[in-house]
Amino acid sequence: MPSEVHRIILTSPVKSCSLDAVHTFLVRKYVDMLLPCLTSMVNASLTQGRLPISQRHPIVTLLLKKAGTDSADMANFRPVSNLSFMSKVVERAVANQLTEHLSANNLLPCFQSAYRKKHSTETAMVRVISDTLMAADEREVTLLGMLDLLQHLQTGFGVTDVALQWIISFLTELTQQIAYNSKLSSIQAVLFGVPQGSVLGPLLYVLYTAELFHIVARHRLRLHMYADDC
Repeated sequence: MPSEVHRIILTSPVKSCSLDAVHTFLVRKYVDMLLPCLTSMVNASLTQGRLPISQRHPIVTLLLKKAGTDSADMANFRPVSNLSFMSKVVERAVANQLTEHLSANNLLPCFQSAYRKKHSTETAMVRVISDTLMAADEREVTLLGMLDLLQHLQTGFGVTDVALQWIISFLTELTQQIAYNSKLSSIQAVLFGVPQGSVLGPLLYVLYTAELFHIVARHRLRLHMYADDC
């Protein structure tokens, strides 16, 4: 595990959060010295099946979607969550283990693109266009439905016991604060979703929507997905 933590830290973006006790560049610079302590922190989270509440609290900053737009209109802003560096290290460790488990057991839906290696925009579009042209050759109608789906996380992927407890911990009791004009808002509970910018969020979304493939297949239809587009 120390080698995995070492690799994660050195390959992570050099970004710091105001919640970090130590700047990320210092953690990377002295990673060999800090590695036993950092590895213990990651292992404690995984073996206890929980992410500490302090690591479920991002600072949200507001950025204008387009330069020159009215800054008085909050609709012109997009939220950007800044999570602590160590929370992302733990997330990446979980994401690596979960992805390895899903791949080894062939549990990921074959037509879900995005957030996966070798499943890009190009592969999704090539398959959709191919199916559309084949349907046209057979004089069949093609219907494209663009859906934004939010579903409950499915438990049919063999993730149980402490691993499942950790994910439940990651998804619950989330809080955040808004940073604007050098000031912080009061702490607010996050009742839905995961922080934008989290490491595990994209992979968990794939698992949220995996059941949709089985529903569609039962109706003898084909489904292609890219992120939250179906």
